[in-house]
Amino acid sequence: MIEKFRFDGEDFQVAMQFESWKIGLLRYSERFSKFDRLERHLLTDEAFILLNGEAVLYTDTEQVKMEKCVVYNIPKAVFHHIVVSKDATVMVVENASTCDDNTEIKFIKEQ
Repeated sequence: MIEKFRFDGEDFQVAMQFESWKIGLLRYSERFSKFDRLERHLLTDEAFILLNGEAVLYTDTEQVKMEKCVVYNIPKAVFHHIVVSKDATVMVVENASTCDDNTEIKFIKEQ
């Protein structure tokens, strides 16, 4: 049986979860409209795939304009953030246990 998941809203939503991993869809929202924070996940890598629109991935030391259908991996414990255009959709794959309890956020001034 084929399961189908769709998300047309704003921000981030988990589309599906299976055993130790989950897939989410990230879309434009206030949180992803500007570079004002960095977060890091202490237990897992996080992979991003741009499906539509434009997006920039930031870390403490670099920024990368994403290309469509390319997998960008952020290793665990690396501070990062993503800024997306209003028409963007980004697939996010990470460990199912990723949550606020094992994520750190630091706020920064917009650059």
